[in-house]
Amino acid sequence: MKAIILSAGQGKRLLPLTADRPKCLMPLSGSTLLEWQLERLAQAGIDEAVVVTGFRADLVDKLLASRSFAGMTVRTLYNPFYWVADNLASCWMARAEMTGPFVILNGDTLFETAAGERVLRTPPEYPITVTINKKPAYDGDDMKVITSGDRLLSIGKTLDGPAIDGESIGFLRFTEEGAAIFVAELNRAMAVPEGLKQWYLSAIDRIAKAQGCVGTLSIQGFDWAELDFPDDYRAMQAMVQGWLDRDALQPQALSA
Repeated sequence: MKAIILSAGQGKRLLPLTADRPKCLMPLSGSTLLEWQLERLAQAGIDEAVVVTGFRADLVDKLLASRSFAGMTVRTLYNPFYWVADNLASCWMARAEMTGPFVILNGDTLFETAAGERVLRTPPEYPITVTINKKPAYDGDDMKVITSGDRLLSIGKTLDGPAIDGESIGFLRFTEEGAAIFVAELNRAMAVPEGLKQWYLSAIDRIAKAQGCVGTLSIQGFDWAELDFPDDYRAMQAMVQGWLDRDALQPQALSA
């Protein structure tokens, strides 16, 4: 299984912390966000990762040249349009990588290994699966979803009302059939000028409405976080430190 990680953005809402490094290289307890992502993906069973880079791609290349991740090969793919385009263009740049089953992970999303294992080990019922989480209330920055059972009806930030069933965490799984459907929609979107300014989940929304072949999978109860604002950074730091504290206690628990 291959992972495509969308890490081209600078993360301007985190300035000045991201003035000279991309969001994916934000430090978290001795490692970067990207390293934590790759480690979780490798532990969950991913054996190949393609990191789509943009802002300060040289720093990402330098980091990955100095690291290895058990059982997983890691490559980068540069998106030269990152400054003028949104992440649909990053997906389009990586379309040649979408020839078989794969997952897409947003470059600012981090989750515990068990959440990744749930997504990878649950037999897919749909060609495309959007991983979601549910919470009591949603804000304007959440990528909200409306579903019918486990089938996705709509996804977007502007959704409103009691029909909202959850939010996308920025982690999607594609079968080989789903990959072909997604690439075809990416090509259609990029054939018009407005495609440059679209999120890739707008393509998923169109597929869900036109073809009804997009499902959802909840990771309710698992640790995960998204990094957009300084408050998110503090929450992600606390989450990672909690993992480290939990791991440090394990040997004592085994010997007790």
